[in-house]
Amino acid sequence: MKKPCRCLLGETDEKELLQNIKEYISGLDDDIRADEKTYGERLSICEKCVKLQNGVCLKCGCYVEMRAAVKNNRCPSENKYW
Repeated sequence: MKKPCRCLLGETDEKELLQNIKEYISGLDDDIRADEKTYGERLSICEKCVKLQNGVCLKCGCYVEMRAAVKNNRCPSENKYW
């Protein structure tokens, strides 16, 4: 499984990047992956955040879909929205 590169996005095809993110998430062990309800709720919150740009959290630089998929991860904002 290939992890997406944050530094060379100009050289990365968007479809390939999305596929890599989906593969990363589907490859997570069940014991660390957030359940679908939690994952969906987190993404819903992120979609409304002013720090979200093109799927990237401007607070920490992560791809929000990847961060939200891990059970023990938290929102990087000082307000900890999730």
